[in-house]
Amino acid sequence: MVGFGSFITMCITLCITLLLPIAIYVLYGIKNKGKGVWVAWLLGAAGFFVFQMMIRTPLLNILSLLPGFQEFGSRFYVLYCLLLALTAGLFEVAGRFIVAKILSKNMTFEKGVAAGLGHGGIESIVVVGMTYVNNLIYAIMINTGAFDAMLKQAESAGAHSQVLILEVTKNGLINTEPGVFLLAGYERILTMIFHLALSLLVCYFVSQKKPWKGVLMCLGAHTMVDFIVPLVQGMSTELLGDILSTGASYVIIYSFLTIVAIASVIVILILKKKFQEAAVGTEAESQAEG
Repeated sequence: MVGFGSFITMCITLCITLLLPIAIYVLYGIKNKGKGVWVAWLLGAAGFFVFQMMIRTPLLNILSLLPGFQEFGSRFYVLYCLLLALTAGLFEVAGRFIVAKILSKNMTFEKGVAAGLGHGGIESIVVVGMTYVNNLIYAIMINTGAFDAMLKQAESAGAHSQVLILEVTKNGLINTEPGVFLLAGYERILTMIFHLALSLLVCYFVSQKKPWKGVLMCLGAHTMVDFIVPLVQGMSTELLGDILSTGASYVIIYSFLTIVAIASVIVILILKKKFQEAAVGTEAESQAEG
């Protein structure tokens, strides 16, 4: 049986990852009505969805079917993590850059923020939010007996791979501590702040006609975060010799992500000031020309 505490924390995380991005979209759009933020959010969301979900993820799925790919990941785990982090950074910064170029003609701080909210928001909805919809459905099925009936049906059909997946899913939902489900929501808040800062960074430097500076800074930061997190996770498994306990890896990862989010907030505030200074400079130039 899936415990009551697990249901509560899964519902909280579902609200954070699925409903919160939508609520932010609506509220930010209403607050900044007439500033083009509705379209900027959608463009930011499209930038992530197209490059990550429609291009990179299918390519990785195809690669995973190739002989030796999984073995490469196990034998050269550190390099594997670095390659995945770098490709994630490359594909996502490409989406950010294109969105920034589209918005660059009339770029504002508000549009840059909206693009970042769209990028991080759609990732939260698609990657985590929809997963927790499935988790809640499966948890209800487990507690009502419908899941075991589905499992028996798969066994009778001889679908061994499906049976294995279902058993892993069931054991995971039953045995995972409620707090772990809640951590997924906390992680997503931190990640959305990080994505906002990265998109705003690219938008600012594109608007200042220094695109490669923003692209390289964004790529470096994105790759670093996406590399460190799975690397620390691997330290609590046989892949890297069980250097850390599971609890210690959680503490390190979430402490690191919290620091990254705090640094992201600082970057956002700095960029807000720079956008304001740029706007004042542009206005002064226009008046001088007039």
